[in-house]
Amino acid sequence: MKQRVISIHYTLTDNTGTTLDTSRGQEPFMFLEGAGQIIPGLERALALLSAGDKRKIDVKASDAYGDRDDTRVVQVERSRIPNPQVKVGDMFQGGDGPEAPVLVVTEVTTTHVTLDGNHPLAGKDLTFDVEVISLREASPQEITHGHAHGAHGHDH
Repeated sequence: MKQRVISIHYTLTDNTGTTLDTSRGQEPFMFLEGAGQIIPGLERALALLSAGDKRKIDVKASDAYGDRDDTRVVQVERSRIPNPQVKVGDMFQGGDGPEAPVLVVTEVTTTHVTLDGNHPLAGKDLTFDVEVISLREASPQEITHGHAHGAHGHDH
């Protein structure tokens, strides 16, 4: 099967119906099929659709950002945090390099800071209200680069 570039509009909601993200009112979201750019459960469902299709796609947490992992939550001494004004919601890179996890501050006491390395949507079932705008065969350059190049082309 040849890789495709898929363009969609979507609205993402959680299990309470709260909108978490949307592409509506913006350019469609475009991705290279099979490049790991979107969550697996959504990608599998989109692979079965055609241009013009509209669907509500439910994705279980295990097929989205995974289940929460309590081993990714750590407490560190407040003195080890570089920002003395640290507050809940602040984010830090948990190491060097592009693969280093983002750590979110979830609790601050006078002596410790709790950091959570889970994705914010880990453990959550998600619903995508999707409209497939277009599908096309990926170019050899897109496949080599591992991403879609867009309607107006893209060179490196």
